Amino acid sequence: MNQAAAAPPSPIRWLILAGVWLVYLCFGLTTVGLAPLVAPVTRDLGMSQTAMGTVLGSWQLVYIVAAVPCGALLDRLGSRRALFLGAVIIAASGVLRSLAWDFFSLACAVGLFGFGGPIVSAGAPKVIAQWFKGRERGLAMGIYITGPAVGSIIGLSLTNSVLMPLFEQDWRRVLQLWAGAAILCSLGWLILTSHRDAQRFDRAAAAAPRSSQREVIPALLALPAVRVLLAMSVGIFMFNHGLNNWLPELLRADGMTAREAGYWATVPTVIGILASLMIPRLATPERRLTILAALCVFAGTSSVLLHAEPGPVLLVGLVAQGVARSSLMTVAMLTLVETRGVGERNAGTAGGMFFSAAEIGGAGGPVVLGAIYDATGRFDLGLWLLTAIAALLFMGVMYLRRLAGRGDGPAGAAASP
Repeated sequence: MNQAAAAPPSPIRWLILAGVWLVYLCFGLTTVGLAPLVAPVTRDLGMSQTAMGTVLGSWQLVYIVAAVPCGALLDRLGSRRALFLGAVIIAASGVLRSLAWDFFSLACAVGLFGFGGPIVSAGAPKVIAQWFKGRERGLAMGIYITGPAVGSIIGLSLTNSVLMPLFEQDWRRVLQLWAGAAILCSLGWLILTSHRDAQRFDRAAAAAPRSSQREVIPALLALPAVRVLLAMSVGIFMFNHGLNNWLPELLRADGMTAREAGYWATVPTVIGILASLMIPRLATPERRLTILAALCVFAGTSSVLLHAEPGPVLLVGLVAQGVARSSLMTVAMLTLVETRGVGERNAGTAGGMFFSAAEIGGAGGPVVLGAIYDATGRFDLGLWLLTAIAALLFMGVMYLRRLAGRGDGPAGAAASP
């Protein structure tokens, strides 16, 4: 990376972080936008729960294929233009969802998100790696990951309690409102990154010499720790996306009303915001694997406690879910970026690979939980499946610790207690 790209103006990085946060907010809002509307959408479009699960997972299927090419596009366009493009695609997906008339049209509209999503999710950690160093990097990642959490809170808490009554139970108008919010967030990103120093740094970073992805990808895949983290990403996203998309319906299946389920479903998100501001900052290299292992334990605990009836035990389960889902992906990404042989130089490509693999689980989670519910009429078996996934993630962390002990794993992790 050249000198201009290596030394961004210190004050500007916080404007960049605010812009990334806005773009990620519309990402999270659009991701959960359909979840509280499952009942009216399936009724109006004549869809089964399995079909809706397929729709909820359709964008992840596109994402799997698009993530690495979108990473290359990000490198060519520069972060400013690429993230704006990603946000506009997300907004277009929201508009088309509101116009859907059957399963196929809704699946295509949701699938379009899979082209905008990887630009945002791979671009955000790349931007943070470029503009933030040391302890600030973990803090910045913790801050921007609250964007989708805030978007989730807005979508889950307001949809059935405020917006559906306000719009006379018209779910299409709700989705159009979320699309409008995505457009505003994309414009906010452009405004916050319009400073000449930010644009100059973005152009310099995009113009910096870099290796071909055909060289970088095989080199990264040759690293054992990278392969383990890619496998873990599948489980992390299967857990997160499965619960994120079906949590309102899971709570309704336990006897809650749509409004009550919407409020309770925001508990993990609220807790996640607080956790994401603290945990990534604490996840310094020497204790990162210990924290990652603890997050796997929180994930397994939450999926066990979500079997409970509404009450204190269920609340503890939702809190544990919030801690796990807010930081599992962030700490895993930090581990990947700072793994020996990856580093800041290859952060974009590594991020694209991470999310491309992860969305295999992201696509499968909603579909599998929906199919299990259709087959059994309950979510219990699906929750036990998520518990097993959390156990496998814990085993993956233990293997990373072994790799670190012999010098093949994450930098600094060999000193973990």
